[in-house]
Amino acid sequence: MHYVCPACESENKIDLTFPVEEYVCNTCSHLIDVAGNKQIKHLKVPTENVVLEVGQKGKIGGEEYTVAAIIVKRYGTNIFWREYYLKDSKGGDAFLSESDGHWVFLVTIHPDDFKGKSSTVRTYQGRNYRWYENSPCSIYAAAGFFDEHLDFNLATYKEYVNGTRMISQETVGKKNQYFYGVHISKYEVKTAFKIAHMPYYTGVGIVQPYYFDIRQTVNIFCIAALLICLFQLYVYTSRTNETVFAQTINFTDVQDKEMVSSSFTLSGGSAPLKVNAFSGVDNSWANIQLSLVNEKTNEVIYTSKDIEQYHGYEDGESWSEGSQSEDFNLCGVSSGQYHFLISAEKDGALPTFSNLQSPDSKVIISRDKSGAVEINDMLKGQTTIFTDGKALEKDTSEVARLTKESFGTQKLDSLINAEAPQLTTDPISSNTYVQLKATWLPVSFWNFGFIIFIMVALFLAMWIGKHFFNVNKWKNSSNTPYPTS
Repeated sequence: MHYVCPACESENKIDLTFPVEEYVCNTCSHLIDVAGNKQIKHLKVPTENVVLEVGQKGKIGGEEYTVAAIIVKRYGTNIFWREYYLKDSKGGDAFLSESDGHWVFLVTIHPDDFKGKSSTVRTYQGRNYRWYENSPCSIYAAAGFFDEHLDFNLATYKEYVNGTRMISQETVGKKNQYFYGVHISKYEVKTAFKIAHMPYYTGVGIVQPYYFDIRQTVNIFCIAALLICLFQLYVYTSRTNETVFAQTINFTDVQDKEMVSSSFTLSGGSAPLKVNAFSGVDNSWANIQLSLVNEKTNEVIYTSKDIEQYHGYEDGESWSEGSQSEDFNLCGVSSGQYHFLISAEKDGALPTFSNLQSPDSKVIISRDKSGAVEINDMLKGQTTIFTDGKALEKDTSEVARLTKESFGTQKLDSLINAEAPQLTTDPISSNTYVQLKATWLPVSFWNFGFIIFIMVALFLAMWIGKHFFNVNKWKNSSNTPYPTS
């Protein structure tokens, strides 16, 4: 249908058929009375934060609506909100109200359906609605087509709220109208009407939902907790807790190569495999490289561990650090058939000895960790140092000749390599092995308890957050159910 404005003779069209009593010319912005085809008054054009246009179509809840009119209403001097009048294909009414970026979808209801003896709490469809506030307002700007005459007198909106629902009672003079509204997200409005830009929202809307659905969250957490409990019960009843591997490995057996251990079986749910490594380190270190091999999948879990222990005496006090034993876990190991690949090494210092005297008491020989050999000529009281045993054996000096003669026909390299281990005082040379022990750990309730604790903490945080959210929602109400300071 279309109308020709009597003020500017421009044509006004809308793709709807319903009884129009007044319209606002889209060219000159005069309010036109259809019956008398005359202009009534000039109106302001709705512009600020208006995102829909008269005649624009959109689908909400499966029903297609057309924007028939737009009214901007003012509360006080600087508070505005926008109301979009919608018509469906049969001429039915609906409304979109937007304030500070918060949207409400409303439909008219019969006054008798909204009942209550109390002026504070009233009932609609079995739900109690609490009075929020009275908002006196007037029409600030308008556009579009109207099926009744616009009333520019001061109107009062009395709003009742229940969560994301509201009842709005509009009173103009002696006329009362009731509207039932529900929150609608700006993304739903944007999608329905294909809007490029939406007004930025601030504050908390009167029927804005909390950021989280507490009831749905509780259901999800309860289901998750039940599944976790069932899984924990399965792990607990199916696990066998035992030592699955224990072996002493000589460093010489794994020097520059890997040892393959015997197979062992892990049964039950996934759990950590605890490994204890011991080596007799004393002012020295040892290192163990361990690979756990799943014989079915060939999946390998690799780890390396240092064992260090040092001690000494400094500034009149003794000190020590490190340990001869180290524990570590291979986490999340599932059931199956496994074996270890083992390699190890230790501090590589040479065996040492000191003050080894020759049979004729003419020479005293010593060797330190670096392999340097010290010769003490007892007759001359002189000391000579050679870089190693081979240098001493090849040397032709007088002290080298005296050393060889004093120790008789025994070769000097045999003395150093054969006798030294028997006379050593160096603990490094006596550390010849590492002990490994792997234990399929008992079922741990730590992760189970931690997850349950996190869920409870999250629920409490959301519950407390919702309380403060509602306090903020009702802070502008003179009828807030929350204490005010």
